[in-house]
Amino acid sequence: MPSPEWPRVEGKRWSTLEAREVHAAYYRDDVVAGMNIEVSAGDFIAIVGPNGSGKTSFLKTLSRALRPREGVVLLEGEDVYGLPARRVARNMALVPQDSSLSFGFTALEVVLMGRNPHLGRLQGAGPEDLELARQAMERANVWHLADRQVNELSGGERQRVIIAQALAQDTGLLLLDEPTQHLDINHQLSLLEMLSSMCSRGVAVIMVMHDLNLASQYCDRIIVMLKGREYARGEPAQVLTAGVLREVFGVGSIVTRHAVTGRPHVVFLPTSDAGAATGPRVHLICGGASGASFMRELLERGCYLTAGVLNLGDGDEEVGRSLEIRMATESPFSHISDAAHRDNLELVRQADAVVLSDVHVGPGNLVNLEAAATALEWGKRVYLFSPRPVEERDHTGGAARELYKRLLDMGAVECREKEELIELVSGEGEP
Repeated sequence: MPSPEWPRVEGKRWSTLEAREVHAAYYRDDVVAGMNIEVSAGDFIAIVGPNGSGKTSFLKTLSRALRPREGVVLLEGEDVYGLPARRVARNMALVPQDSSLSFGFTALEVVLMGRNPHLGRLQGAGPEDLELARQAMERANVWHLADRQVNELSGGERQRVIIAQALAQDTGLLLLDEPTQHLDINHQLSLLEMLSSMCSRGVAVIMVMHDLNLASQYCDRIIVMLKGREYARGEPAQVLTAGVLREVFGVGSIVTRHAVTGRPHVVFLPTSDAGAATGPRVHLICGGASGASFMRELLERGCYLTAGVLNLGDGDEEVGRSLEIRMATESPFSHISDAAHRDNLELVRQADAVVLSDVHVGPGNLVNLEAAATALEWGKRVYLFSPRPVEERDHTGGAARELYKRLLDMGAVECREKEELIELVSGEGEP
């Protein structure tokens, strides 16, 4: 069983965090516009909103991962972007939505990395660090995986290892981006119970979530975001109303009281005029920032958008994450694996149309063109954006050029103007 003394509270100086009128952007347009937050010991705050509302981007500005274009983020009253990274890491831990764990490390070694901010230069982990790592892994229910290689773990197991790493960091402030997305319901509830217990001991938690009912049952305050701005904030009963849900998420709902907790419980209703995405389901095959300009425009045209396969950290993956679209991803600088290709094909299967951007093609991502060919075999509409000859983007010795010609022979539509392609895909132009 976890040690009852963990997390350590005696003598701990809990971190305060504040954001004032924060604006942030990846390119020209703000993805976060005028956001504010004040966080102190014991707060349990959920940030919710539809895809593309800026939740993840706002969390990045708070965690020192996306520098604001305007405004300031203060940790203990000081600009977080002016503080040494080690000092920030001693006060604040981040659990990202997806993590690229290095192969060759065991789960215990990954969790021990959370102790690095507390160690001196060239100092190795000592007995106290090992004990804290063990306790963190027990609380995250991964101690039995301590000697397993991280690349052998399931998605949910890897997620719990990263959560354990953040716990081992032993900070007074936890930032989590969709921490429950890879977890089964049992582990979701266990995680939220643990976070709630930590808040009762003074830890502050800020968590981006999609599940409104889980946010309602566990969080003390909820911030609702829409188009990069705050739409509402307050206790769950104040913000989870049928009117807010219709305006923000475009859905009808019935909001009742949970029979046990008395907190709001949302039952969603399908509506034809709720303002949700009304355009086609579009899958974007891109990479290297070739698809970024399409993403927002397709979303604004009412399309339901997915993308892949994208390497984590790729320019398009960063923008897709900021817009919170569903993506098939691969580890940084890696060839697309069979598993990632299958994930991509599943998104293709669900799409009405597929768009292939003017992405540079090498041996590592050639299989993405094969995904477009599969889409045509399945009867999907496929559009090829090619403002310049494919030969200029072929780094495969001709294999990409031949596959591109095959796509045209199979019936793919080639477009040289982005506006024309957007209109065709969104249903505004002639097919």
